[in-house]
Amino acid sequence: MPVRFPAALDDGPRTPGGSTCPGNGEISPVRAIRSPESARRRNAASPQEVATDATSDSVRTGGLMKIGIIGAGNIGGNLTRRLTSLGHQVSVANSRGPETLTDLAEETGATPVTVAEAARGAEIVVVTVPFKNVPDLPAGLFDGAAEGFAVIDTGNYYPKHRDGRIAGVEDEGLTESRWTERHLGHPVVKAFNGTYAADIIDRPRPAGHPERIALPVAGDHEEAKKAVRALIDELGFDTVDAGGLDESWRQQPDTPVYGLRGGVEAVTRALAEASPVRTDAFRG
Repeated sequence: MPVRFPAALDDGPRTPGGSTCPGNGEISPVRAIRSPESARRRNAASPQEVATDATSDSVRTGGLMKIGIIGAGNIGGNLTRRLTSLGHQVSVANSRGPETLTDLAEETGATPVTVAEAARGAEIVVVTVPFKNVPDLPAGLFDGAAEGFAVIDTGNYYPKHRDGRIAGVEDEGLTESRWTERHLGHPVVKAFNGTYAADIIDRPRPAGHPERIALPVAGDHEEAKKAVRALIDELGFDTVDAGGLDESWRQQPDTPVYGLRGGVEAVTRALAEASPVRTDAFRG
């Protein structure tokens, strides 16, 4: 009997070559921006363009935001670097406590906080922790977040390599992000789960550049998805609307789009070619 390919990556998937890829996980950061203050000055001198890509709903209203990042591994660390360099106010947390984030805070200007404080006042919250650890996040995680805030889920399910068997995915057929959403108690937008962490630093390109990478983005709430897609555009990447969370299996590990460094056309094609049947390597 075919098993649905779940949806959700969080601390770093495995790419075709076997290296740690997209996702989160509290691992040492890949590469740093060494002069965040000069980056802020450059961005202050040149306002961001309105976000747009091959689809019609990636419009950004503009302005700097307060962003909370839960998880300071490869993805969380490099998002902290890029977002602070763009002038956003970032609070970052990990499972070990704010005192372990001193170096990242000094490098970027981000504010190290506890996990329970990370979403306070945030307009966007990034949850980038190992899949199996999502149920361990504190109750009331989003208490005090800004009205209408959006949550980005970067997670992936690795039953054999890290997470063990998750019944909601294996027995109920939930996509990974739907499972995550149920535990968080708030709608999520799935993004960055198939993105190499280093690419967040190394591969931003201006709109229209022939080498600009596109990222798939899945979610049920259009306003939240619009906000996330606009932020990704600001970071230097195009986006492709990958549908709702129940279709987010199309961007999970071992699918054609996972780890793909392609443009809008290539990503759109890869999403269409995905199979809902999970391979043995990703079955718990």
